[in-house]
Amino acid sequence: MKILVHPSYFPSIATFAAIVQHEVVWEAHDNFQKQTYRNRCYISTDKGKHMLNVPIKHVGGQEGRQKYVDVGTENSYNWKKEHWRTLETAYRTSPFFEFYEDELRPLYEDSEDSLYDFNLKTIETIADCIGLAIPTQKSEKYEVSPATLFDARFLVEAKKERNWNMGSYAQVFEERHGFIPNLSVLDLLFNEGTNTLSYLKSLSLDLKHA
Repeated sequence: MKILVHPSYFPSIATFAAIVQHEVVWEAHDNFQKQTYRNRCYISTDKGKHMLNVPIKHVGGQEGRQKYVDVGTENSYNWKKEHWRTLETAYRTSPFFEFYEDELRPLYEDSEDSLYDFNLKTIETIADCIGLAIPTQKSEKYEVSPATLFDARFLVEAKKERNWNMGSYAQVFEERHGFIPNLSVLDLLFNEGTNTLSYLKSLSLDLKHA
């Protein structure tokens, strides 16, 4: 099944499982919407579920609506340094953080200011870490109801969390907060490492009834 998906910031485990299990086309012609996984992801810290939010440049007036591919990140303060420091604090003691940090750190050191392109880089980097070839095909136009693709764009909705019945894996702060499902794929990578791809392949996703 070929599916239409939004590139998101270090996607949720469910989204990355969909990328692993299906042939993906990236949505490239939609409008940017706030409060979605386009510019946020969730990790687990000592205080529980924590949001990493990418600040974006807002346009006003007549240009209030922006194409997702045109959205720039707001770099007046060093949010990349802040995000990386948070990831280090949260996952330094995880089994695989040190194994992957050299692949991930450069994302937080470059000057990329396109949110869309940065998100694709986060996906490509995770794919490289787990030995997966990432799709490059993008949509050619915006379609409300795609004619030839399964519409999985709902995966980007952060406010409507679905119950995917995910099997648990060991998390750094599980003893304190219990297992937290469907965090960013980063959480899975740092805790499961070389088992990440197997976990994603085995996840039973019923996208048609999600």
